[in-house]
Amino acid sequence: MRKMTYGEGIREGMRSKMLEDPNVVLLGEDVGPYGGTFGVTKGLWEEFGEERVRDTPISEGIIVGASVGAAATGLRPVAELMFIDFLTFGMDGLVNQAAKMRYMFGGKISVPLVLRLPAGGGISAGAQHSGSLEAWVTHVPGLKVVYPSNAQDAWGMMLTAIEDDNPVVYIESKILYSKKYEVDDTVAAIPFGLASVKREGSDVSIITYGKQVDDALTAAKVLAEEGIEAEVIDLRSLYPLDKETIFTSVAKTHRALVVTEEVKRGGFGGELSAMISELCFDELDAPVVRIGALNTPVPYSPALEAYVLPNTEDIIQGIKSMF
Repeated sequence: MRKMTYGEGIREGMRSKMLEDPNVVLLGEDVGPYGGTFGVTKGLWEEFGEERVRDTPISEGIIVGASVGAAATGLRPVAELMFIDFLTFGMDGLVNQAAKMRYMFGGKISVPLVLRLPAGGGISAGAQHSGSLEAWVTHVPGLKVVYPSNAQDAWGMMLTAIEDDNPVVYIESKILYSKKYEVDDTVAAIPFGLASVKREGSDVSIITYGKQVDDALTAAKVLAEEGIEAEVIDLRSLYPLDKETIFTSVAKTHRALVVTEEVKRGGFGGELSAMISELCFDELDAPVVRIGALNTPVPYSPALEAYVLPNTEDIIQGIKSMF
């Protein structure tokens, strides 16, 4: 066992696959000598050279489009868009090409593309650099979407993402990049569609992912002191989704709280809530509660940003409302 930051876990996942397969290449803005905006690709340009770690123009449309073409013709590109908000410029290549190409060619073309999207707030980056837009990509058939919450999962899920012959949207929590976690000496690929129960509980199920896993665990500890035992489920994989783990937990606790950092309106959390309400209705002793960000762009001001984004106290109060 060793200590490693979330960002280092992502890097080690990419590095290990680059050592195995010369067709794995990285591209994006400042991923080369600079080492990435958040330092995640630091050292990879020096180790693998500019042919495999390529700085690109400031054009997300070009990054996604070039990656789709590279993937369709034999490479395994891992592309970074710096901020998930900038996916707006690359949506055509991702949604109309990458997601649909294998289907439209009857499986004769594979698109083994990994698109890295740093997401979320908490670092006072302003409204154009703090989005949580996972609902946009989970809505699109043909895309796989993952959102690891710790260094071990970041490493293991990157291995799986690069090995996959389908386009994978790999969402990363910016605020977790420098946070350290314990990581096994040997890290294996983590299958998609397999959630992780981070804490066992009997009274309520908290379903979440990304940075909110840490918030949920903190809330569960506080609630335990008041006699409420919360089970915390880290989805890790948003699509494919591990419905069985969710349903098993809800059948045990009879209450469910869904927490995401995205704006609550129209979010992926709403999909989770609807699914639980529809398929686990007879198991529920209370309506499903959703926690999310307020319906506003994320403010630059640290105080206002903290007010807009969901936190541990929101989770605690949401759970108490069910009892």
